Amino acid sequence: MKLQQLRYLVEVARSNLNISEAAEVLYTSQPGVSKQIKLLEDELGIIIFERSGKRLTAITEPGKRVLEIARRLLRETENIKRVGEEYASGKSGCLAIATTHTQARYALPRIVKEFVGRYPKVRLTLHQGNPAQIAEWTLQGKADLAIATELDQYPELVVLPSYQWGLCLIAPDGHPVLAEKNLTLSVLTKWPLITYDTVFSARIRVDQAFERAQLTPNIVLAAIDTDVIKTYVELGLGLGIIADIAHDAERDLGLSAIGAAHLFGSNITRIGLRRGTYLRCFEYDFISLFAGHLTRKAIDMAMSGTGVGDDYAL
Repeated sequence: MKLQQLRYLVEVARSNLNISEAAEVLYTSQPGVSKQIKLLEDELGIIIFERSGKRLTAITEPGKRVLEIARRLLRETENIKRVGEEYASGKSGCLAIATTHTQARYALPRIVKEFVGRYPKVRLTLHQGNPAQIAEWTLQGKADLAIATELDQYPELVVLPSYQWGLCLIAPDGHPVLAEKNLTLSVLTKWPLITYDTVFSARIRVDQAFERAQLTPNIVLAAIDTDVIKTYVELGLGLGIIADIAHDAERDLGLSAIGAAHLFGSNITRIGLRRGTYLRCFEYDFISLFAGHLTRKAIDMAMSGTGVGDDYAL
C-alpha cells in the first residue's frame, strides 16, 4: 500500500467518481489512476468502487470505511510535514487564506499589516472567491483557512465565529431616499436596487426579508464584488445594499449610507479550518488578530470537537 494510492482514491471520490477529472487534478493519466486503485483493491481483497464497464458508479460500504481512514492518514501525513516545517523554519513559512472580496478589501488589511509586521518571513497569500470556492479550496488544502460568512453550510470544516455585521443602503449624495426618516422595505421597492449575488448569505437575507413582507424588490444588478456595486450606484443605476463594513465615508466620496440592519438582520463572519489539521503558531496568531476572543485554547476546543458556537463571546 502506498500513499500515492490513497491520494488517488481520495481524489476520485472528491471528483464524484470521475477518473478523468481526478487524473487532471493529480497531474497523471486516467489509466494510471485506474491501475493504482485496482492494485489497492487487490491488495486489500475488497471492492472499493462499484463499476459499470469502465465507469465508476458508487462507493461500496467497505470502500467508505477505507476512504475515511485514507483521508485521515493523508491529513496526518500533511500534519507531520507541517510540524517539521514549523520547528525547522521557526517564524517562516507560507499562509494561504481563502476569502471573499469584501473581507479581503475591508476587514483584512489592518490584520494583514500587523501580521506581516510580526512575521516578515511568512509568505502570505490571499485567494478571493465565492463561498463555495473558498470552502473547497480549504478542504483541498489549497488554503490554510477560510474567512467568509457562509461557512456554517460546510460541516466538513471546523467553523469559528469572528464578528457580527449588518447591511446598509448606499445612495449618491442628495438622493431622495436619504431624506427618509424611517427606511422601510416598501420604500426600497420604489427604487432599482444593486446588491450581492445569490451565493452570499447577505443576498439571501435581503430576499427573505422582502418575501416575508410580500414585496417584490427591483434588483437590477447583482455582483460578488462590493466595489462593483458601489461603481454602479455612483453611475446612478440604483441604490446599493452592501455590508456596513464596506462603507467608508472618507473614501466613498459622493456616496452616503443609511443603516439597514433593522430590515435585514445581522450576519456573522466565520473562520473555517480543516478538521484534524495541525495549526502552526503563526496560524493561531492570525486567527487571534482577526478575532480577539478566539484564543489558542478556544481554537483547540473547537478543533477537538468540544465546540465553539456562534454566540461565543460575540
